Formats: sequence, structure tokens, C-alpha cells
Amino acid sequence: IKPMTLANELAYCSLTELARKINQRELSPVEVINAFIDRVETRNPSLNAFVCQDFERAREEAQTAEKQLMAGAALGPLHGIPVAIKDLFSSKPGTPMTMGGVRALKDNITQHRCIFTERIEQAGAIVIGKTNSPVMGFRGTCDNYLFGPSQNPFCPTKNTGGSSGGAAAAVADGMLPLAEGTDGGGSIRIPASWCGVYGYKAAYGRIPSLSRPNAFASDTPFSFSGPITRTVEDAALALNALAGYHPRDPYSIDDDTDFLPAIRRSIRDWKIAYSPDLDVFPVDPQVSKVIEAQVKAFEEEGANIEEVKIGIGRPQQELSDLWCRLIIPRNITTLDAAKVSGPDLLGEHLRDFPAEYLRWIGVGQRLSAVDFYKDQEIRTEIYDAIQSVLNDYDLLVTPTLACLPVDNSNDGNTLGPSEINGEPVDPLIGWCLTYLLNFTGHPAASIPAGLSEDGLPVGMQIIGRRYADADVLAASAAFERLRPWQESYRQCAERVL
Repeated sequence: IKPMTLANELAYCSLTELARKINQRELSPVEVINAFIDRVETRNPSLNAFVCQDFERAREEAQTAEKQLMAGAALGPLHGIPVAIKDLFSSKPGTPMTMGGVRALKDNITQHRCIFTERIEQAGAIVIGKTNSPVMGFRGTCDNYLFGPSQNPFCPTKNTGGSSGGAAAAVADGMLPLAEGTDGGGSIRIPASWCGVYGYKAAYGRIPSLSRPNAFASDTPFSFSGPITRTVEDAALALNALAGYHPRDPYSIDDDTDFLPAIRRSIRDWKIAYSPDLDVFPVDPQVSKVIEAQVKAFEEEGANIEEVKIGIGRPQQELSDLWCRLIIPRNITTLDAAKVSGPDLLGEHLRDFPAEYLRWIGVGQRLSAVDFYKDQEIRTEIYDAIQSVLNDYDLLVTPTLACLPVDNSNDGNTLGPSEINGEPVDPLIGWCLTYLLNFTGHPAASIPAGLSEDGLPVGMQIIGRRYADADVLAASAAFERLRPWQESYRQCAERVL
């Protein structure tokens, strides 16, 4: 029998429980950080979830955290907790930033601290490394030419989903209790769905964005950072640390809600709208089967479920193209800015980018301001349709994704499906029922709904009214009580390395 190491013992301990044990001196920050570093060193080679390890500095910060604990200093709610940030646009001084595995940026060291790092460290957490992401985050899978794909801990031949794919894999595999996701089209919720974890995208403005030089860049489409965890309570605890007004964000909400009480609220007599396909998405029957069975759980808590039509009048292929057009100008300006102090990425380093991405760069370079305004009108149609449903219902529930995890390719360019149920979909993002909520800014979570017949995770998307984060958390926690999923991680834990 394998000896029970502390790394294995703590692997699936919740964030909340770890924080309590550290606070009550049952565990020391040094023990905790070392245990999770051991876990990463053992497990990561088979998953490629972490692409940058900052272990030496993490151990030094754990020593400091331990001294503070022993001295009786005031502690943050996440004191001594290991976390990871995402290797896309997130940063901590002295760490690499490759913008999702761009080969020309493999030695690019940032001196900037992003809002997630700033707030999570203020709460006492310790960043131990950075996780894998696709190039520029511009797809729903996790793969790139520099680091290759992340492997799904439920089935390592499968992809994790993206763009926060390394983050979701690390959390599902017990390498961390919390990792950062960022979400411009579903990048928290997509990998949460495929890796069987809980991914939370807050209402727009709840967690600040400090994008510069353009402070307004995160509104087209609405983009977010947020927690990926294994429990709803852990996400609420992380949200408390991350949310709150910031004067440098023009959209930041001035609000200091405590989200932990939400997880104990009743959803009795709530009206919940259920859409099996957001009107226009073809959905794999294996996904539909799980969601149709599990949405009934809310009725056991006394809520009323009604299947609804959203009122979306445009085909899904037109909408996925719209998402690509809206986000690509931000990509182009980011790449142009990199040229000022670093390599000319769209000049001599074009081969660092997949053909699908370069096609959209070409589209973006030809867009006019009038095109942009016309696209915002189509986006408004989606906003109005979803708002009209949420005028009459407390929540809207859908599948998170239209398909199960895809096989990883060996060329650094894993794509999603190009058709589902015989209907063509954009392999970059057309199979994701997530990006419509980046048009609208509503809070949304992907919650583990169960496993398919093949033992692959299926996520259910829970969408709340504008700023009603507490409602999404309350419904998520009710579902977790009725359909607990912690046992599913046994499949990851027992995986042959």
C-alpha cells in the first residue's frame, strides 16, 4: 500500500477547510505549500497543466506566512493557500508571460502585477506557478506550439477545454484548491465543464479589470477573471477576496457584498428557465441526456423549472463569427503594443500563430468603425433576448458546452468539433454556449452536472440576472447538496501516471 503522504492527504481538501486548518494552526503554511509542490511535481508531467513553476519564491513566501501566523498577526482569509495564475495576460513580477504559448515570448519576463494576483495575495494566498492556455486565449481548447496541449485528468488523451485549461486540470487533479481563470468567451466555464470542476464568472464589474493602455478594453466583449474551484463555497470565499471597487476600473462596482451567506439560501419557489440549446446550438445527445436529467434537481429544492425559448433569431455560426470580430481588435492592439518593447509578432513571428487565428487577424485589420457599431447592434439583440427571459425568471439554465471533450492533437493546434449532429460549427468557439454571456455581462457558472456514458464530465451553465451573483451561488450550492460530485474526482486521483 502506498504510504499516505501529506500531498495525497491534502490533495482534495477544500480551500475552505485548508484555510481553517492553517488559521487554527493544525497545518503550517510551509507544510501546505511543500505538500502541493510535491503534488505538482508528481502529477503535472502527465497533464501539462503548469507551464511555469515558481516554487522557490513560493517556499520563501510560505516561510514569511508561517512567521506571521506564529506571531499572531492579522491574517487574510486565504493565508498560506497555494494558487496558480494563468499564462495568458495575467502576471506577477518576475514571472514569464507568453500570452498562451507564443514561441517568440518564451523568455518574456513581466514586471507587472495583475488584479487577480494583487487581490489574491492581499488575502494571503501564495502563487506557485502559471498554467497553460492557448495562443492569445482565442479558442475553447487548450493547446499551443510552445507547450503543447493540456491533458484532461478524467481521460488524458482528451483536451481540458480552454482557454483556462491548465487551471481547470490542476484543480480537478488535486494539484491546487483554487486557480485563476479568465473569461472573454467562456474561458472559465469551458474548461470547468470538461474537467468536472466549478468555474465562476461574476457579473461584469464585480471583479475589477485593470487593462492598460485601454482601460475600456474589457467591455468588448465583456471579459473577466475569476475562480476555478472544486466546491461552490470555495468559489464564494475566493470571490469575496477578488471582488470590490477599484478606482482604476471605469466599470468597477462599488459594493462590498459577502457572498458566503448566499450558499445557505433557499431556492424554494424560484422560477428557473431551462433552455436545452439557447435556441440555436446543436447539442450532442450525450450532453443533452445528462443536462435534462440533472436540471430536475432544482425541483427537489422546491423551485419551478420551465423550458423556454430565448428569442434568438440568428444562426449560431453568425454569432460565433460576431464574437471573433468583437474580440480580435483587442488582440491586434496587444500584439502591436508588444512590438514597441519586444518582438514584431505579426511580422517575423507569424509562424507562432495558428492559421485559424491569422485568418481572424486579417478580418480584424479590415474592420471599420461602422462595422463595429453594426456588430454592437447584433450583440444588443442577444442582450435583449436574455434580459427578457430574466425579467420573468430568477435564473436561466443551459448546457455549458454542446459536446464532450475532444481528443488532443499532436501538432500544437487542437480544435473543437467542426460539426455536431450534422450541423457545421466553428471549431474555435461555435460549440460553446458560453460566449453569449460575454455579449451580455450576466453572472454565470459552470457546475459539474455528472459524467457521460463514457465517464467524461458534463457541465451545466447557471445564469443569473445582472449583478445577481448571490442567486447563481445559491442555486449552485443547492445543486451541489442534491447532486454532490466530489466522488467523481476518484477517477482523476486513481489515474495511472
